[in-house]
Amino acid sequence: MSFPWANHYEPQHPFMRYMDEKLPLPRFIYNAIGGGYPVPRNLNYFWNFGVLSGAALMLQIITGIVLAMHFAANSGVAFDSVEHIMRDVNSGWLMRYAHANGASMFFIVVYVHIFRGLFYGSYKPPREVVWLLGIVIFLLMMATAFMGYVLPWGQMSFWGAKVITGLFGAIPVVGEPIQTWLLGGFSPDNAALNRFFSLHYLLPFVILGVVILHVWALHIPGSSNPTGVPVKSEEDTVPFHPYYTAKDGFGLGVFLIVFATLVFFAPNFLGEPDNYIKANPMSTPANIVPEWYFWPFYAILRAFTFDFFFVPAKLLGVLAMFASILLLLFLPWIDTSPVRSGSYRPLFKKFFWFGLVPCIIVLGYCGGSHATNGVVLVSQLASVYYFAHFLIILPIVSRIEKTLPLPNSITESVLGAPAVA
Repeated sequence: MSFPWANHYEPQHPFMRYMDEKLPLPRFIYNAIGGGYPVPRNLNYFWNFGVLSGAALMLQIITGIVLAMHFAANSGVAFDSVEHIMRDVNSGWLMRYAHANGASMFFIVVYVHIFRGLFYGSYKPPREVVWLLGIVIFLLMMATAFMGYVLPWGQMSFWGAKVITGLFGAIPVVGEPIQTWLLGGFSPDNAALNRFFSLHYLLPFVILGVVILHVWALHIPGSSNPTGVPVKSEEDTVPFHPYYTAKDGFGLGVFLIVFATLVFFAPNFLGEPDNYIKANPMSTPANIVPEWYFWPFYAILRAFTFDFFFVPAKLLGVLAMFASILLLLFLPWIDTSPVRSGSYRPLFKKFFWFGLVPCIIVLGYCGGSHATNGVVLVSQLASVYYFAHFLIILPIVSRIEKTLPLPNSITESVLGAPAVA
């Protein structure tokens, strides 16, 4: 969005004027994150998680490049090369633990970022393209994380690859050829490991490209804010720098403290013990589970235990798992309420905090647990509510809800209504 009161970049030094004429990169940066980009003055700390997501991505790219210099993408020596990184490479243990735990931290900040968007209506027009690009980033993250999980070639890596790629075999007619094409054979082996390593190395740069589009799309309508009220005057905004660079800097410091604590004091807390055993196709682990950030979707996959007419249960689970993510793409058109922020939607707020959030937590617990009859039953009930929330409850609430009065402006929400003479 073009704000008439925004500060304009005017280089003073002759060299900077020359650069601005030939390659206006400083102008681009100034307009993107400097004083040339006014943002709403009422952003809370939930808006820090977009910057933290970018920081986590760069952390993964840097540590991943270093690890790729020492990793051998060969099923015969992959597990040993990871041990070589941990024991023989200078600071290799640090790079490996930073990369493994960085993936978990990346998903944590992205999940908070998504939930912030869900609660404050950041998916609503005119920011629907920003939301759609965000979901594309999330899908690419999931693909990248799955392929990275396979690379250590431990027990859970091997059997996770076998189970997840086996899901494509449930698709009629084309499923088995797709599965064979993905693996480069009929089971996870050297060909699959090479393919996954290549894609795992490439996809973070694709994610970085989509992130740039995501930020670009955000700068067209401008940032959303906790009230959902659009910017109306200069008083509603402050320059991004120094106000929000300082605030994001504080958030980044907290993020790095938590991340360092995890890496140095509990590096294997979020890992799977079976993955420290070399892959053995002849020995199946007692409980095959993906990484924790996939547990809610894995619970939805396992919730289907019976065929529906002529559709196999396995295919239904696969379709439901993918639908649970793709459903988010249609949120801008499912939620038709004219009020964006959940803070001014009392009924929506109740269903969000006491319905959707507990539902996803329950799905996460079930996805990481043994598939007993009770766990599967709870997964089925939670899966039904998850889809009902978006397809039934949200459209109805959007129509019947009586919303609270909105402030006249962002400034009023911060400073209060002006006194009447």
